[in-house]
Amino acid sequence: MSNNARLITILGPTASGKTKLAVALAHQIGGEIISADSRQVYRGMDIGTGKDLAEYIIDNQTISYHLIDIIEAGENYHIHRFQEDFQQVFTEINTRNKPAILCGGSGMYLDAVLKGYQFTGIPIDENLREILIEKSFEELLIIFQNNSSVFSALADTSTKKRLIRAIEISNFLLKNPEFNIPTSITPDSIIFGLNPDVETRRERITKRLHERLQNGMIEEVKTLIDKGIPAEKLIFYGLEYKFITQFLQGEINFETMKERLNVAIHQFAKRQMTYFRKMERDGLKINWLDVNLPLNKIVEEILEKCL
Repeated sequence: MSNNARLITILGPTASGKTKLAVALAHQIGGEIISADSRQVYRGMDIGTGKDLAEYIIDNQTISYHLIDIIEAGENYHIHRFQEDFQQVFTEINTRNKPAILCGGSGMYLDAVLKGYQFTGIPIDENLREILIEKSFEELLIIFQNNSSVFSALADTSTKKRLIRAIEISNFLLKNPEFNIPTSITPDSIIFGLNPDVETRRERITKRLHERLQNGMIEEVKTLIDKGIPAEKLIFYGLEYKFITQFLQGEINFETMKERLNVAIHQFAKRQMTYFRKMERDGLKINWLDVNLPLNKIVEEILEKCL
């Protein structure tokens, strides 16, 4: 791998096969994986976040991974902390002279590292969040559009959680025009993307959802509630945790929960792709891979571009 490809990034929407590819690549080159997933940082949130830790074992060898299971569910984790955690892990991997592979689908987390976001240190406004959490996605979008700031063009508004954070940042900047925006160091990276055709992606998402519902995802959410994690916090995590919590609270029945969740995940995957395209328009080159090739051929294609 050339010196100016110190970091390999693999991104793609949910159910695109990112982890499997990253593990195969890491096994081939002796690398270590850094997760860029905003929910896999939480312990006890396994099935719903799709950790699939068994995927990190290949040929009876466990591939080293980082930034998974690093804090307790219910704690606050934000993008600024992710940047700090990434930098620490990335430095450690470089010190060991190992290739680092950044893998994930959380567009803003990826963007924050690859572009060196400068707004992530802006403090959380709990009072504002209490007001915004009660509003619908559409209402939040109007608020965001009516309060533009220098951050607006960079914001990820793909989920309610991220839209609230975007409003929070814009609100802070508007109230504090003298805020000194810090500089941030970005690693050199070559970026690869996986984007199955829409029909394949839809089939994978629906199939995976049914499997997870059968394999304990509802029980996982119930366990988190029984541990004392507030329902509002789980709903804030979105997708699986939102709809299953609503089901467990008796707000919706099982079939409604499954249907709404399935639709929401499809919509989320679409928003992920929209964000990746935005990353490209903003200047990041993504080398899109042919997902129809055998896994070993995709790995070979990555290695050819990294040499």
